[in-house]
Amino acid sequence: MGNRDTPPAKIGWAALLSGTNGVRSLALAGGVVLHAINVYIATTILPSVVKDIGGIDYYAWNTTLFVAASILGSALSARLLISMGPRGAYIFAALVFAGGTLICALAPSMPVMLAGRLIQGLGGGFLFALSYAMIRLVFDEALWPRAMALVSGMWGVATLIGPAIGGIFAELGVWRAAFWSLIPVVALFALLAAAVLPKRNMDGGERTPLPLAQLALLTAAVLAVSAGSVSPVLARNIVGLAAAGILTALLTGAESRARHRLLPRGAFRITTALGALYATMSLLAVAVTSGEIFVPLFLQVLHHQSPLTAGYLAALMAAGWTLGSIASSGASGKGIGRAIVAGPILGLAGMVALTILMPTESGGGWLALAPICVALVAIGLGVGLAWPHLLTRVFQVAPHGEQDLASASITTVQLFATALGAALAGMVANVAGLTDPGGIAGTANASRWLFGIFAFAPILGVFTALRVVRLHSKAREGSQVSHNAGLS
Repeated sequence: MGNRDTPPAKIGWAALLSGTNGVRSLALAGGVVLHAINVYIATTILPSVVKDIGGIDYYAWNTTLFVAASILGSALSARLLISMGPRGAYIFAALVFAGGTLICALAPSMPVMLAGRLIQGLGGGFLFALSYAMIRLVFDEALWPRAMALVSGMWGVATLIGPAIGGIFAELGVWRAAFWSLIPVVALFALLAAAVLPKRNMDGGERTPLPLAQLALLTAAVLAVSAGSVSPVLARNIVGLAAAGILTALLTGAESRARHRLLPRGAFRITTALGALYATMSLLAVAVTSGEIFVPLFLQVLHHQSPLTAGYLAALMAAGWTLGSIASSGASGKGIGRAIVAGPILGLAGMVALTILMPTESGGGWLALAPICVALVAIGLGVGLAWPHLLTRVFQVAPHGEQDLASASITTVQLFATALGAALAGMVANVAGLTDPGGIAGTANASRWLFGIFAFAPILGVFTALRVVRLHSKAREGSQVSHNAGLS
């Protein structure tokens, strides 16, 4: 487990980015780049897409279906890695992703577009999860936080490329070309993977049956919220939420009885270290997703920005995420705990600011946009500060024998939270007037309610983050006591 060529003393960035480690880092980072660039391209061009082929009621479904399929890809990634090895798994994932991208580029209507996004999501989920899962396989544990920060930091690269591609093509009136431009990028990374990734799975994992029942319940819960989110009728929204609640309860029960699990033991109990970690990760992901989907639309309608500018401004959250990840990756001791708690606090400050600032229509001048930009960066920065350490602790506290499951669970949990956040965001926006009455008034009201309601996610995140820190401190104290007893 891990790359044993790296001396234990070499734990800095130089150890990660030089020699064999450097080439492997580039390959793993590439998987996330593909996934993330697509996210920002799609987010940026969606306003243009619905103007051309219609389907604004299904606006949020573009993200929900993409992420729901990514959950399946994430859960299947461990099996794919065992069956095909790192090189084969990566190439297969890239091919699936390219197929979905091709469908999106040719889509004549929103249903076809959604089908393409579904296939894209499956391939993206493979790529996303494989990139994280291989960190544990090819690097020493001392390098995990920096490797996590590097891979997570690729969202920052996507913030530079994705909105530019999407925005330029949207302004030229050829949004389909944004999808076409992705296919050569996919081919390049597939060739890189073929050249640098090992053919065989170095961890020698065993193939286990898929937790099909849990996967079906997980996906159904997301789709239930999504189905309810399309309607502006509150009663239908409540039915969708109730169905999702029932399906989630069934999922929890199925996991507790299952021989083959979707998540490691203790994942659904907030009293455990894993449960607290997953809860904090989910709440941070929900806070980002809820705003990120609709920010380009709000900026174009309420603050009269071009598609290109709106796409870049929306990507400020991801840029903040990258900065936070890199800044906190070298933290140790109590600094890690402070970074974890700072995450939801910064997220809360940003959400409250957007609740006040975003609904107020402006002429698009920087005097009005600057505070919005600061709020967007604050939300992403908070997630970035906490994220590498939350993920590293998932690896560290996973029950013995469930490390592979823990690797896949990172993306499963993140993507589930993202899909649920997207579906709930669509529900809140539609009920608050995005489609009826629509226009300036409806969009302003939708933005106010959206950011106001989702500010509760980081509020809860503060409490779960504090629990993460307390449980870790207790575990360390217990370990120290046992060590001292052994010495005596």
